[in-house]
Amino acid sequence: MLSTEEPMVRSEDSTWKSSNGVSRGSPLPLGATLVRDGVNFAIFSRNARSVTLALFDGDDDFPSCEIPLDIRFNRTGNVWHCFVKGLEPGVRYGYRMDRWHNSNPRMHRYDPEIVLLDPYAKAISGRSSWAQERDTRYDQRRGIVTVDGFDWGADQPLNIALSETVIYELHVRGFTRDPSAGVAKPGTFAGLIAKIPYLKDLGITAVELLPVHEFEELDSDRLNPETGERLVNYWGYQPISFFAPNAAYSSWKTGGGPVHEFKQLVKSMHEARIEVILDVVFNHTAEGNDLGPTFSFRGIDNSIYYTLDPGTGDYLNYSGCGNTMNCNHPVVREFITESLRYWVMEMHVDGFRFDLASILGRGQDGSVLQNPPLLETLAHDPILANTKLIAEAWDAAGLYQVGTFPAWSRWAEWNGKFRDDVRRFVRSEPGMVSALATRLVGSPDLYQTSRREPYHSINFVTCHDGFTLADLVSYDGKHNEPNGENGRDGSNENLSWNCGSEGPTSSQAISDLRNRQVKNFATILLLADGVPMLLAGDEFGRTQQGNNNAYCQDNEISWIDWSLRRQNAGLHRFFKLLIAFRRQHPLLRTTSYRSLTGHEARRIEWNGVRLGQPDWSYESRSLALHLSGLSVNGTEDHIYFIANSHWEKHEFELPNTGLRWRRFVDTSLDTPDDVTDLGGEQPLIDSHSYTVGPRSSVVLIGRNHAG
Repeated sequence: MLSTEEPMVRSEDSTWKSSNGVSRGSPLPLGATLVRDGVNFAIFSRNARSVTLALFDGDDDFPSCEIPLDIRFNRTGNVWHCFVKGLEPGVRYGYRMDRWHNSNPRMHRYDPEIVLLDPYAKAISGRSSWAQERDTRYDQRRGIVTVDGFDWGADQPLNIALSETVIYELHVRGFTRDPSAGVAKPGTFAGLIAKIPYLKDLGITAVELLPVHEFEELDSDRLNPETGERLVNYWGYQPISFFAPNAAYSSWKTGGGPVHEFKQLVKSMHEARIEVILDVVFNHTAEGNDLGPTFSFRGIDNSIYYTLDPGTGDYLNYSGCGNTMNCNHPVVREFITESLRYWVMEMHVDGFRFDLASILGRGQDGSVLQNPPLLETLAHDPILANTKLIAEAWDAAGLYQVGTFPAWSRWAEWNGKFRDDVRRFVRSEPGMVSALATRLVGSPDLYQTSRREPYHSINFVTCHDGFTLADLVSYDGKHNEPNGENGRDGSNENLSWNCGSEGPTSSQAISDLRNRQVKNFATILLLADGVPMLLAGDEFGRTQQGNNNAYCQDNEISWIDWSLRRQNAGLHRFFKLLIAFRRQHPLLRTTSYRSLTGHEARRIEWNGVRLGQPDWSYESRSLALHLSGLSVNGTEDHIYFIANSHWEKHEFELPNTGLRWRRFVDTSLDTPDDVTDLGGEQPLIDSHSYTVGPRSSVVLIGRNHAG
């Protein structure tokens, strides 16, 4: 709150400021920093003519006082700063800025009527309720001066190796917003904390959270044409701040409550041995194009923070969202680095997934850089040294860098080619057996040539963007009518197959086939070299009713329906046991493409229906993989994986070198025989061959006759 001992008024006299509780202050650190007896404020702006600090009492919309910063007294280089004595935690603040009269208004878009949000604000007020409407002309988000009083106890980074990681992608609000979640504080960080026992039991090692930075969920003026419901930017890919957690995701609404609640989430996850990875969106902001709102960056230094056409001042749009962050400008590069360091040092997060990360490799003119300074800086930053860095290696302007993303042997990537090749194979396209084999052994065609390892491939079949796994096997085409764009949005090529009927079906045969196909996808994903990533709810059949672009659906389309966990308990069990099987067998978590020794040594043999005769022909639709090597206890470990996407059954010969084969998975069988408990694998009556049903997957483990 504001101190009442020394009332402040507008004044240009620096002598007055010094004698009335306002002094020069320090240019570093940037942001609002609580120090002894007051708060130091510092903000970068190279091109502003004037800067005024605005302070707010309570919940007032209008400033209690405004402090003009003297260009001589309160500016060091391009940083404006001052110290205000007597301020306490909880005070809200912002800035007004104006331009030089002879500056280009297209390049420098200052508006002194707007109170701007500090890019370094650690907490934000004004939108603590989800999708809260405002009647005023300008947004009311304000920075909040916070104090770090959180007790981390003995919390330390888990530093789980990428090769040991299983990622679970989820949306904080949607994970517990549905009443079926049964939590006391739905749709919040606290609600997610309540679901940690479920996540631990499932066996995943990391959650990847869709954006949790403060974002503009009201970035939509459209209605659902079917219901009249107001649509929102539900996913969160319209960022406003890169330091502050989204206040609407917190059940603790006041002051630094969202910061505290997020820290408690991370601490609780770590206690369950689960890492926290954040989906971060540094490629654009919610300020959009010329017609968009001004929250912060546009009004502070438009030509620094965004890539602009040097002739017209128009925004270069490589993000598809109206603007592009000028990521490789030295100031912006430092800003992004400081943001990531903050989330690691102060919030204890374990990694980051970078949305449209190829934009981070573009120069200030939009060109694709050979050695992007930002990506190299992050790869070698000492604070981020043990932090997971994952790139979505493409952008909205056609740049596709899967396998070629500038990496310095450090960056991992969402492997979009794994997704597409596996989808094609499972839906029985011809000519995909060789591609499947390459994906199963960690995509060496993509990552070995760039001096990376199998764990740099983040393997996925589904993610937030696109069909869920249940919809992937239930719909041939997208059904996005509720999005209000007349079906123009979302991908038209989903590589999906509805198994014979579009959408919900009363046919038991089609339902059984769909269930089998989901299990085929899961088996390939969790047995392949690389890092598997699951989409929340896929493990028990979540559907979005055929919507493959549910970014705007804050309703049952996007929310997790937890009743499906009971309804599809067999499918949930299947996923859980596969995850546990992966953890039990080091053969499935190789750390190098090179030949290794000891526990990591393994042999790979490809087979077809006949041993030693894999069928790589165009019409082939089946493949067998024999992995062998030492287990963790020093015994010989054998895994035999057969993938058959043919619509006919096939009998496969089995290696018979003194092994007794046991069945772990057969997706053609009904629950509970489709997967066995660990240690309860079923011995085969005939260890010389195994008949694999149509469109089925089989996993066998081999033991010597004494085993």
